[in-house]
Amino acid sequence: MIYAILRRFGQMLFVMFGISVIVFLIFFATPGSDPAARIAGRNASPEVLEAVRHSFGFDRPLYVQYGLMMQKLFITGDLTSFVNRGWKVVPAVFDAIPVTLSLVFGAAILWVVVSVIIGIVAAATRDSWLDKLLMALGLIGISMPVYWLGEVMNLITQSRYHDSWLFSWVPPLGYKPLMSDPKGWFLTLVIPWITLAVLYIGIYGRVLRAAIIESMQEDFIRTARAKGLSETRILLRHGLRTSLISFVTLFGLDFGALVGGSALLTEVVFGLNGIGKLTYDAMQNLDLPMIMTTVMYASMFVVIANAVVDFVYILLDPRVRTS
Repeated sequence: MIYAILRRFGQMLFVMFGISVIVFLIFFATPGSDPAARIAGRNASPEVLEAVRHSFGFDRPLYVQYGLMMQKLFITGDLTSFVNRGWKVVPAVFDAIPVTLSLVFGAAILWVVVSVIIGIVAAATRDSWLDKLLMALGLIGISMPVYWLGEVMNLITQSRYHDSWLFSWVPPLGYKPLMSDPKGWFLTLVIPWITLAVLYIGIYGRVLRAAIIESMQEDFIRTARAKGLSETRILLRHGLRTSLISFVTLFGLDFGALVGGSALLTEVVFGLNGIGKLTYDAMQNLDLPMIMTTVMYASMFVVIANAVVDFVYILLDPRVRTS
């Protein structure tokens, strides 16, 4: 088991290195384009262009440019945005990370807990009215765009019914740091958590139901029944555990993508300055160092999330340890 974990960790480092090389080449070695002009922004003066070339080492070999960029990103952290007049990129990304992590972690806990309950109940009551009701509610959740649902939630909690006893506790839009104001942090994120989780509760509930129903047809389930185990124990101990593999796979991909910036619409609707909002603003200004940094960050977080998923595989399925 330790060998499997170490091997997966080595693969993760190799993939991260490959991603950094590919991202660097796309942004800085595209044939026919001057990376200094793109980094300096529109209508940059010759002095600024010269400063960009000197700062990023564009007059030196490509491997030296790559080394300088990785040094600025991961060691010194002094990558500068010339579009935003000297704004340090890495500290800005690190300021945005807690906002996105707070949003995605809270929503993930919500959608995992609720979808597991829905998946189990729907599978246990297959083809009953309760099963059909839960699947219909899940489909409604999937069908509602997150930006539309967010605006509706804002209309109800921030405007129309804000003065009622039901929503008078909802604070204004924005983010409050967890360390300085834990209560404010929780209250400002409750509505965004629910909004972001609704879509995934529908998806994960339906996926888990289908996986449990499929696993309950397997031979090892018949063996468990032959031993005289109760249906509840068979469902929770054998059917659910096997079905969680597909659930965990989906979760790893979605969680990594959301932390990497896919929660943009939720962040914009609720005024949260996270990674998605930061990337969106950088694309509006064609701020190349900021875009590259957030792309690198997003890619590596997806890799880390998938590595964690593989570690969970090892715990869930003993066959993976020996394969």
